[in-house]
Amino acid sequence: MRRILLVTSIMAMAGCSALGKQALKDPVVTLADVKVTGVGLNGGALDVVLNVQNPNDFRLDATQLKYQVPFANGITTQRFTVEGKRSQQVHIPINFTYAGVGQAGRQLMNTGSVNYTVKGDVTVGSPIGNLTVPFSQTGRYSTLGGYSR
Repeated sequence: MRRILLVTSIMAMAGCSALGKQALKDPVVTLADVKVTGVGLNGGALDVVLNVQNPNDFRLDATQLKYQVPFANGITTQRFTVEGKRSQQVHIPINFTYAGVGQAGRQLMNTGSVNYTVKGDVTVGSPIGNLTVPFSQTGRYSTLGGYSR
């Protein structure tokens, strides 16, 4: 009898977890802004601002964000919280070298605009456990008109 009760309990918990994951809406991560914060002889520094939108009714606690931009990639373990039905901006400081900027930098200098892709994943804690959610956004940045998607 105990064995049947244990098996039934495990199956019920697994079912609730699966239903909970289906009810969770993925956070939406988009590029909000890129600001040059420093320039030197060999490179410079940027502040890349990502907007994290939580479409759920409950709070999401982010523990890690992996990112890839045209000239850098990395992981930030800066923790942040996004309340239900709200957005939160996350600032990622990025150092770059002129050699590392490569084609994107040359295109920006020659034409005044560049296509970009920002992608990665964000790990969030939720009422049903930790989840890692991928994100990807492409667009075009123009020195005259800002961003377009």
